[in-house]
Amino acid sequence: MSKNNLHRFLFKHLNIRGQHLHLTDAWQALIKDRHYPPLLTQLLGELTAISVMLANGMKHTGKLTLQIIGKGPITLLVIEVTHDLKIKGIAKTQGSLPKQATLDTLLNSGQILVTLDNDQTQTLYQSHVLAQGKSVAEAFQTFMTQSDQLDTQLWLAADNQAAAGLLLQKMPETDTTAQDQDGWHRINLLANTLKPKELLTLDCQTLLHRLFHEETIELFPPQTVQYQCRHDKAKIDAMLLSLGQKEIEAILEKEGEIVIHNEMCNQYERYNKEAIQNLFAKAQIDTNQTKQ
Repeated sequence: MSKNNLHRFLFKHLNIRGQHLHLTDAWQALIKDRHYPPLLTQLLGELTAISVMLANGMKHTGKLTLQIIGKGPITLLVIEVTHDLKIKGIAKTQGSLPKQATLDTLLNSGQILVTLDNDQTQTLYQSHVLAQGKSVAEAFQTFMTQSDQLDTQLWLAADNQAAAGLLLQKMPETDTTAQDQDGWHRINLLANTLKPKELLTLDCQTLLHRLFHEETIELFPPQTVQYQCRHDKAKIDAMLLSLGQKEIEAILEKEGEIVIHNEMCNQYERYNKEAIQNLFAKAQIDTNQTKQ
């Protein structure tokens, strides 16, 4: 069974829908060798969780990008999620981070942007999220309530082992006479007993049973979330070739080797003198063959 699952579910007699997300391997791959402090790991993980939940609603091929541009200790956070739930991300800071702080303190009036990239129409849709409340969950709870025009409740948690989230939304029919009019209030009272440790350690079935064992829930098949950050060496080669052999060799003479760091993927590509000579020699051969 995958350790990186997103489940949708429905309270059948209440018209309340939800999502449960639990990431382990994919999340650990995203932060591998990053050495983020605990507070930054938590924030990035919570943003990853809500990004996946938002992307799960995409009805077209493309990607969702959640970007934070901060003016405080955190200067940049980026999470990208494709329509088929492939994730990657990065965080940047300036100075040391406090052990505890509110979202607004960390960003210092920074911007939170959600961008939907539709591959089919080649269009972008961008929304601003107000950094309201003390946490990522509070900010996006307000954002989703307003954008979806559905009452929304959100719980998020993350550490260096897992990132997780629980989302509940009240459907338009929830308060009709045909439904349990106390249902939304009752479900939220139960969900508010959820502790971060439970969210981070329990699988979907166990968590839903623990919280809502007296309710009738339809649980839909899970979707798998994967970490994917492709290393494009050909693109790096093309960039070096565009600079010209003379300039590249001058850099080699000074530095001893050329090191290209892909920050988003945290990957390095190294070129010594022999590698550069082979790169330009091959490019010359390809050019000659094209002319023939």
